[in-house]
Amino acid sequence: MIVVGLMSGTSADGVDAAVVDIRGMGHGLTSTLLKHVGRPYSSRLRQFILQVCEQGTVGQICHLNVVLGEVFAKTALSAIKHSGVSPQRVALIGSHGQTIHHRPAAIYEPGIGQIRSTLQIGDPHVIAERTGITTVSDFRARDLAAGGEGAPLTPYVHALLFAQKRATRMVVNLGGIANVTVLPGGGKLAMVQAFDTGPCNMLLDGLVAIETKGKARFDQGGRLARKGQVDGSLLRWLLAHPYVSRRPPKSTGREMFGEGYIQRVWAQGQRRHLAFPDLLATSCRFIAQVTHNAQKWTRNVTDEVVVGGGGVRNARLWSELSGVFDPIPVKRMDAYGASSQAFEAQAFAVLAYQTVQGVCANLPKVTGARRPVILGTVTPGIHGLP
Repeated sequence: MIVVGLMSGTSADGVDAAVVDIRGMGHGLTSTLLKHVGRPYSSRLRQFILQVCEQGTVGQICHLNVVLGEVFAKTALSAIKHSGVSPQRVALIGSHGQTIHHRPAAIYEPGIGQIRSTLQIGDPHVIAERTGITTVSDFRARDLAAGGEGAPLTPYVHALLFAQKRATRMVVNLGGIANVTVLPGGGKLAMVQAFDTGPCNMLLDGLVAIETKGKARFDQGGRLARKGQVDGSLLRWLLAHPYVSRRPPKSTGREMFGEGYIQRVWAQGQRRHLAFPDLLATSCRFIAQVTHNAQKWTRNVTDEVVVGGGGVRNARLWSELSGVFDPIPVKRMDAYGASSQAFEAQAFAVLAYQTVQGVCANLPKVTGARRPVILGTVTPGIHGLP
């Protein structure tokens, strides 16, 4: 099938669309990226999303759900147009949506039991109606219903694309939240280990927003961070966060590392009279260090580190990551035939494909679910299911 994957991450900076040619059955798939298109959110829309994530009303969530459905649909159509593929050849759209709240830790509800929840918006009915293409969405909910955390889900696709017979690879995603996937050499899907390590771009971007009073959204290329020095005292404070030492399975998001956390990090920098580049440099070291420390939860010696996500464009973050893993080689996904920028969108194309094939694509050892489940909800296009 030709499938379009749509992804918007925790940083809420825009939508990535990947047009993907997927072939095969079961877990023996091949997926080829045909085109990647990124559509940044306007400043106004991004601020609205972030505000809704932190303190949105029911009315605002209702409205934003449809707004994002329209944005996702336009991004999918743009990617299809630029791919040169006829829309009639596209069988599916897999839309992750925009996470506005993620509560994987069980909360006891009297008379009902332990409740885990997550919410991604971007109305799939709007996407299916505007494009005419069957749309798979809401990938995380079934894993949560099965007792898991609903995240991370991309390790399944990491295993399909990057697993080796001999080498043990650690796949690192430097997104709004950073996560790692450990692929043991010659291992089966049941041996994959993965979890969120903590904040990444959402921390760096948030600090830039505070420093510039909203005039800048990120430290382009890590230019400011490259001028800074790591402060040992602040680094120890950052590493003392309880999430860092929590045993997997674990996942996190803006609920734990959102505006309140970023303001506290900023305040710690002010208390230590740090120059802003020093604050960014120390935050980059923190992100790299917790990624490296993730190895303590695994039983494998890492042979190679494969990195994707928006953070690969931050030269200081890349330098820190390479430094903590030295002499283990650290390379972009692009060096292995994948796209570091398009991978997550491509992953949700693969997950959508598996949904309609009836293949379970969660990894219970990773998410903590009781069993493998088929992910996603299917909204038929004009011509029904593929």
